[in-house]
Amino acid sequence: MVQKGLTGFFEKFLTKESLFINKNILQSTYSPDLILHRNDQIQQIANILGPSLRLEKPSNLFIYGKTGVGKTLSVKYTATKMSEIAKKENIALKIFYINCKLRKVADTEYRLIAKLVRELGKDIPPTGLPTEEVYNIFFNIIDKEKQLFILVLDEIDQLVKKAGDELLYNLTRINTELKNSQISILGISNDLVFVDNLDPRIKSSLSEEEILFPPYNALQIRDILNQRAKEAFKKDVIEQGVIEKCSAYAAREHGDARRALELLRVAGEIAERNGYLKVKIKHIDEAEDKIERDRVLDIVTTQPKQLQAVLYAIISLYTKKNNIIFTGKAYEVYKGTCFRSGLRPLTQRRVSDIIAELDMLGIINAKVISKGRYGRTREISLAITSASESKIKKTLEEGLGLT
Repeated sequence: MVQKGLTGFFEKFLTKESLFINKNILQSTYSPDLILHRNDQIQQIANILGPSLRLEKPSNLFIYGKTGVGKTLSVKYTATKMSEIAKKENIALKIFYINCKLRKVADTEYRLIAKLVRELGKDIPPTGLPTEEVYNIFFNIIDKEKQLFILVLDEIDQLVKKAGDELLYNLTRINTELKNSQISILGISNDLVFVDNLDPRIKSSLSEEEILFPPYNALQIRDILNQRAKEAFKKDVIEQGVIEKCSAYAAREHGDARRALELLRVAGEIAERNGYLKVKIKHIDEAEDKIERDRVLDIVTTQPKQLQAVLYAIISLYTKKNNIIFTGKAYEVYKGTCFRSGLRPLTQRRVSDIIAELDMLGIINAKVISKGRYGRTREISLAITSASESKIKKTLEEGLGLT
């Protein structure tokens, strides 16, 4: 067989007409000049952090909400505006942003403080020194003169999961040892009950304020997509109804604007790749299937066996009953799955935490409901397409050795 190779392919690719003007505008990392439908939340953040421009320590602030509801975007926008004023007025305010989900950045107490020291201009090895010495270096740098620091910890729940909640206690206690400077913490979390699971002593030391970001609805997501699409795509390349369908998909799954933007971008790539001059509704369906399959299968194959067992139990129940199920029943089926796969069952409380994690990942919808004096439970339903469901179940059976 003669290998045709790629002769002429890339030359042809370079002359091919693109549907995009600037694809980066559809990326989650892009910051628009105008953030739609988050005025109230941005104003709340500004009100709480505003005193820092007078070098008055603001309250520690925790911001909660599902993925893709504008938390990080709103915080970065507010922080940028504050930093601009601080620079203009020569105010000794510094705002540090750290994404705690990034590997080898903030997965240990040492690495987090070392990262802050490097941000302040002093070179320090990524490992090797005693943690106490790293703290001392940090203290000496920030306490040289009167200044105020706001430490933004995005995905703070991931930091605590990796490094333990004692780290938060140490950060809040820093202020008692500083003579000139002060530090405030702004935590961003997808986990709505993150603080509730902290040690009471640590929760008390934080004495935080909270802002909850609600999911976007379909109309709000449509506005966001229209705003970005005007800048990202060439004129008139998006067929009527595409933005609306994209919005409806995303609103159905936690009101995730980030996912809606990804859906529109992938649909555009599929259309362009197949030689279409317009992005059509069918391309949204193809993009949804591709993203769903890739995202969920990637999550499922890389998660610990216990999470896989919990998800398998939920899918098994949902397949049989095709309606909402409750935590208690899911736990019973999970124990049976553990028995068959040779796993040691976790406690029901720990399984409840895993269910919350699956909800955060967007694989299931888990709504907490009160049963009065009988406590609380979760109503669980699947948030994945029926096409993905069978593939995921098969992948889980293979991974857990149930085939």
